[in-house]
Amino acid sequence: MREVIRLLVIKLFYKMQEINENLMEKIISLCKRRGFIYQGSEIYGGLAGTWDYGPLGVALKNNVKNSWWKKFVDSRCDMYGIDAAIIMSPEVWKASGHVDTFTDPLVECTKCKRRFREDQLKEHGKCDFCGASVTTPKQFNMMFRTQIGAVEDSSSTVYLRPETAQGMFVNFKNIVNSFHPRLPFGMAQIGKAFRNEITPRDFVFRSREFEQMEIEYFINPIGWEKYFEYWRDEMFEWMDSIGLEISKIHELEVDKNDLAHYSKRTIDFEFDFPFGRKELYGLAYRTNFDLSRHKIDYQDEENKTKITPHVIEPTFGVDRTILALLSGSYREEQLTDVEVRPYLAFKPSIAPIICAVSPLLKNKPELCKYAELVYGKLKNEFGRVMYDDNGNIGKRYRRQDEIGTPWCIVVDFDTLADNTVTIRDRDTGEQTRINKEEVIPYIKERIN
Repeated sequence: MREVIRLLVIKLFYKMQEINENLMEKIISLCKRRGFIYQGSEIYGGLAGTWDYGPLGVALKNNVKNSWWKKFVDSRCDMYGIDAAIIMSPEVWKASGHVDTFTDPLVECTKCKRRFREDQLKEHGKCDFCGASVTTPKQFNMMFRTQIGAVEDSSSTVYLRPETAQGMFVNFKNIVNSFHPRLPFGMAQIGKAFRNEITPRDFVFRSREFEQMEIEYFINPIGWEKYFEYWRDEMFEWMDSIGLEISKIHELEVDKNDLAHYSKRTIDFEFDFPFGRKELYGLAYRTNFDLSRHKIDYQDEENKTKITPHVIEPTFGVDRTILALLSGSYREEQLTDVEVRPYLAFKPSIAPIICAVSPLLKNKPELCKYAELVYGKLKNEFGRVMYDDNGNIGKRYRRQDEIGTPWCIVVDFDTLADNTVTIRDRDTGEQTRINKEEVIPYIKERIN
């Protein structure tokens, strides 16, 4: 009996793995077909670990970043936004420890010569492709090196930043001198970072060029725990606000032996991606490691004392957020035995397109003219509005469902008689008839 149960569990495991792989293939296919994400340099065979965002992908990213900036910067009086340079003095990375410690264990197959991260091998000591043995691991620094200036020698070596955090630490003194903030206060930045990943994988989850949204919140070390808990709650609140499924998010307390060299405590927020539970965001207590290494202190004007502030760091990956939103919102509705309706159930506030306007028939000038007027008003109000007259109305609905548009608005012959239009809901498929003047309030109410 136990053997039967064991075999059933194994069978179920592989079946679920097959389903998840199939889901990932569907998401990647949808992203390319509908203009969310393309392979980088695709016409030349692609460049591993690089991705280009299409029109809808850019819109989705901007909505995520704007939501993050509004909550963590614009709505607060203790946060200062910056945009630091990608290329920084190499002394920054020496002081921060990245030159010496920012490494991954690299192994190479003794037969096919493919390279892997040792800790990501499916079977320890064996190649994922041919099954041959791999070499003893050696430490591989993941920072991209480049040269600056006209002469290429060791003195001209610089790095593309592997994180956005150091740009905030080295500007700490500038912010203090310009704005004289009192502790606690924070600095926030959204920007690109670069890591020479040995094996980029899982679509945009692990790539060589990616975008981060980071906060460095500077505090007096006394009572750091309350600030840590505060930022944990703030992170969950924002995740919920953009429509991430909280039931798919799990906290992992990082073991002391696995902490980064700068951290005293770290929580990883993991998400149930189709390829498994993986890290989405992080919350770290970096102590005063970074400011100390850069020899920066803070003059407490009230107590007339100098201290080196400690730091709480909430870190958010933009690309991983996009992937979590795509995989978490993907739905399929079985319409008939053979017909399936795929759609993305984005929250309206985060969807790349809020609504689409269509004439019932594109060869009727009177319908098109009226639809264009409705489209113009909605475009002026919401910005993220699409005019769609390609194909029949059923195909338009399916296309808009697939890109996650919450509402489709159709102008038909009744519209010409009574100024009413049809609004179709993406999730339910229900259609409502309302006056065209009520469309904007109707959408506003549901977005909020």
